[in-house]
Amino acid sequence: MAFGRKKDTYKETERYEKMCPRVFFIYLAIIAFCVIVISPLVIVFSSSLRVPENQASPLILFTQFSLESYKQAWASMNYPMEFLNSVMTTVGSVFLIIIFATMAAYPIGRIKTKFARFLYFFFISGLIVPSQMVIVPVAQTISRLNVPNTRFTPMLMFITCSLPFSVFLFSGFMKSVPVEIEESAYLDGAGLGTRFFSVVFPLLKPATVSAVITQGLWIWNDYFYPMVFISRKNQYSLPVGMIQFLGDKENPAQWNILFAACVLCALPLILIFTVLQKQFINGIAAGAVKG
Repeated sequence: MAFGRKKDTYKETERYEKMCPRVFFIYLAIIAFCVIVISPLVIVFSSSLRVPENQASPLILFTQFSLESYKQAWASMNYPMEFLNSVMTTVGSVFLIIIFATMAAYPIGRIKTKFARFLYFFFISGLIVPSQMVIVPVAQTISRLNVPNTRFTPMLMFITCSLPFSVFLFSGFMKSVPVEIEESAYLDGAGLGTRFFSVVFPLLKPATVSAVITQGLWIWNDYFYPMVFISRKNQYSLPVGMIQFLGDKENPAQWNILFAACVLCALPLILIFTVLQKQFINGIAAGAVKG
């Protein structure tokens, strides 16, 4: 018995020695990847701490610590107003996306007919065509319908472009919700609306969290649709407000102020993720497994 244990220990040691070089290169690749990803963020943060007149190489990190660039970015962007515009646009769009997507995915995931399958592929087909390809006819249609260019106009595009992926996500997750729960509620006299909002919708929480994260992030960071559909400066969102620091042929780019504006734009997302990190990770993991 002792000889057998020594033999097994020797095999495990030999196997560990063979895995060591492989594990070393795996960790080395992970470290290199993290350095590549984090380096631009460090450069942006370092440059944002310089005064606007400091045009030294951004690769020279943390040579100056000043909040002057943040002060100018805050004042030039009218940060409180643009922050409020971004919040209203993002929260309103995500709320309507969740409502419309769950209501569309409910019959698609429950009804086993050819028409329901057609609707599923109809929504999925929206993932194939980039929305930027049809922006010109869409903008012309909105103009002919006399839709005013306000901070809420881009929400039409945000909701439309987010529905295909959201319906796809909720339809897959809907299949994991037991039908027996609805049947018991139906026997208790619950109507369709009560069954959906009181029974089914709470069980879609993991998929809802996943949809809020994926769609909320790109809506918050998107500048294309607000730039196209918003004409008044006091209704700009944060990404559009940052564009003014890029400059043009006559006015050079104000890089330090632009980097400070980038940090201010990303700061709310960082704070939200820090506070709700556990819920975000659990929602994504559950959505990936059950969806």
